[in-house]
Amino acid sequence: MRFYVTLHTAGTSTGEIDAFAHDQIISAGGYPSPFRYAGFPKSVCTSVNNVACHGIPNERQLVDGDIINVDITVYLNGCHGDCSKTFLVGNVDDLGVYLVKSAEECVQHCINICKPGTPFNAIGRYITDFCNIKKLNVIPAFAGHGLGKSFHEPPEILHYYNSEPGFMRTGMVFTIEPILSLGKPNVNVMEDGWTAVSVDGMRSAQFEHTILITQNGSEALTEIN
Repeated sequence: MRFYVTLHTAGTSTGEIDAFAHDQIISAGGYPSPFRYAGFPKSVCTSVNNVACHGIPNERQLVDGDIINVDITVYLNGCHGDCSKTFLVGNVDDLGVYLVKSAEECVQHCINICKPGTPFNAIGRYITDFCNIKKLNVIPAFAGHGLGKSFHEPPEILHYYNSEPGFMRTGMVFTIEPILSLGKPNVNVMEDGWTAVSVDGMRSAQFEHTILITQNGSEALTEIN
């Protein structure tokens, strides 16, 4: 399994990443779902280092050693598809690599347990146990969600230990997107109303896939081979 990708893009701004993604989505006949969604001003989210999620692309240039999550949702042929990946920029320290590798490993294992009849809360329970073993924390403020013709639909996928009811059924489509942190699980949302940063300044990493429940298990619709 390839756990992470290194980007040799120090000096590239998050705004340039947004512009590139926007052009690629439009040229493919799609529409960037986040653009103007509830007032969000850009086409993708770019969350760097201690930004847990929903970072707004700007002129901030990436530097060697950064980690960056790029969250992309595309509306195409009447449906939304949502995914994200955390990348390494140049030479990232061992702890940062460990965080990113663990975050991808976690979401891949979550996908593997999904099948018809599995309770939704099995995902949060697995993530909690995983984080305890890895000495990490999951940030509970953000959840996965169903999607299809709408950007956000039921069910809500909680990423922490919970006893919420509900079972997976064939044909369901939802996201799994835990945010794992090296520090405490608390975040603050900045004045822009979107950017969520860790209270203690510690880094976090996230991977996200759109999952389809099949007759025999699950399929990550956003997986790239």
